[in-house]
Amino acid sequence: MSNRCSNPDNLPDKPGVYIMRNIDDDVIYVGKAKSLIKRVKSYFSRSELPLKTKLLMSHFHNLEYIITDTEKEALILESNLIKKYKPKYNIRLKDDKRYPYIKITNEKFPRILITRNVRDDGAFYYGPFTDVGSVRRMVKSLKAIFKIRACRKMDGPCLNYQIHLCSAPCGGKITEISYNEIVEKINLFFEGKYNKIIDMLHEMMREAAENHEFEKAAVLRDQILSVDSILEKQKIEFDRGLEQDVIACSYDEKLACVVVFSIRDGKIIGKDDFLMSGTEGTLPDKILSAFLKQYYMSPRHVPSEIIIQYKPDEKDLIEEWLSTNQEYEVALRTPKNVTETRLVQMVAKNAEIIKNQEKEVRNTLLDLKKYIRLPKIPRHIECFDISNISGKHAVGSMVVFEDGMPKKSKYRKFKVDIPGPDDYAMMRDVLSRRYSKIAIGDNDKKPDLIIVDGGKGQLNVAVNVLKSFNLDDIPAIGLAKEFEHVFVPNNSSPIILPRNTEALHLLQRIRDEAHRFAVTYHKKLRSRELKYSVLDGIRGVGEKRKIKLLKHFGDINGIKNASVEELASVESINKNLAFTIYKHLHKSTTA
Repeated sequence: MSNRCSNPDNLPDKPGVYIMRNIDDDVIYVGKAKSLIKRVKSYFSRSELPLKTKLLMSHFHNLEYIITDTEKEALILESNLIKKYKPKYNIRLKDDKRYPYIKITNEKFPRILITRNVRDDGAFYYGPFTDVGSVRRMVKSLKAIFKIRACRKMDGPCLNYQIHLCSAPCGGKITEISYNEIVEKINLFFEGKYNKIIDMLHEMMREAAENHEFEKAAVLRDQILSVDSILEKQKIEFDRGLEQDVIACSYDEKLACVVVFSIRDGKIIGKDDFLMSGTEGTLPDKILSAFLKQYYMSPRHVPSEIIIQYKPDEKDLIEEWLSTNQEYEVALRTPKNVTETRLVQMVAKNAEIIKNQEKEVRNTLLDLKKYIRLPKIPRHIECFDISNISGKHAVGSMVVFEDGMPKKSKYRKFKVDIPGPDDYAMMRDVLSRRYSKIAIGDNDKKPDLIIVDGGKGQLNVAVNVLKSFNLDDIPAIGLAKEFEHVFVPNNSSPIILPRNTEALHLLQRIRDEAHRFAVTYHKKLRSRELKYSVLDGIRGVGEKRKIKLLKHFGDINGIKNASVEELASVESINKNLAFTIYKHLHKSTTA
């Protein structure tokens, strides 16, 4: 239960968490303390405060506090509240919701899923992971190796069983006990206990062979080979049995990056990198302390040793918390030998590279904000393009870039049913379908910038659509291909960005990606028409002639409406073949 307080002298001399709010009642800082009264009074009694703390107190209006039984409980509560409120003046993992987790469901026959939502539902969660592509490949490999079911409904053996990708528990092809043994191996895999899995599989294969279960032994042999092939990809190997996380950071006055190398069974099995916000004017020990509390708050395996670049603030308390619910004590320490020192240096170098890359992206976005006079840094950009041939097979595309990088999971494609080659109407249709969802309160967040492929005309369409949904506070621009001019609303002259700027290169990259995505979808629809065409079955009309006819007349209706003479004017179509095509397409009306 929380309590409001306006006078720090009234706070109790007990451990707990304090929540600072501004005049609008927004949470601006969450802290924990062994003694609430002593900790909070220090904000008011000290004559010299760090700049960041001065800024915090300049916005402070009131606070509430929650008493806990121990300082360890306060630490856990503090981390949860920081994750919930994301206070401006706390050091915190930046956008941690974007990172995916691997989930092993809590079902009779569990499945392996990729999710971004961690719930208290009895499932096992592993992560977060920063490389979505590698997570997808890993899950795909594990499903194939261990034949875990993928379907939601268990209504009989499906195609996956027939092609040996599922053990078909839905058809009674495997017992619940045997299936759960497989799931246990997968849990060991995600905990990095590879050698234990290999030993277990070897023992099971030996027993199967002794019992003359040669088919089962062959399956187990293939599983061993598959797991071995995954492990062969590891570049660095240490003593067998070594289990550590190695953590280091790189930081400057505006940005901090923390990198984690995970070592399991003596092998580096993964590398994750995280950006931290709210680190201005903060020393590295406090950055790493805040990171540890938030990183291990997520459901993840905690190794017995964590090697860290700097001795973190609150080391003993964090060790006590990390050891909770473990069957072993967790040691948190700095490097103690040459090998560990070099490893920490390598992790720190990775952090430095990632931080510099992030700075380059941020500088590019800052330049873009400056050049086209945006109200804020355009971290979330949506770009639209239309693709059609004379109005036929019209499609629209939307690509999304976040922090200068494509976010392919948010791409969208649209079929457009607008008569005639009217690019403006097509763009209006696509934009209306996209932004009507935001207007009615859909969960999609507003972009910081909208780009339409085209000049003033396309931009005016975008502006009018946004106004119709009361979303005209979203900035929109048009990027014309010919001269790469940037058109902005209420300005007759375009903005011309310097040719060698990264800001222009980013705009071009986003526009070209929208074009590529639209053209790919357009070609797919055209190829479908080619594949299943009323021209099929006409002797003398193969794929090449189908393409020539469709290119010449636009679509099937154009071919149907053509005369024999018009058909014969197409390259490689003689008069006899033209008459055959005409007769085939009009047989239903002439019968």
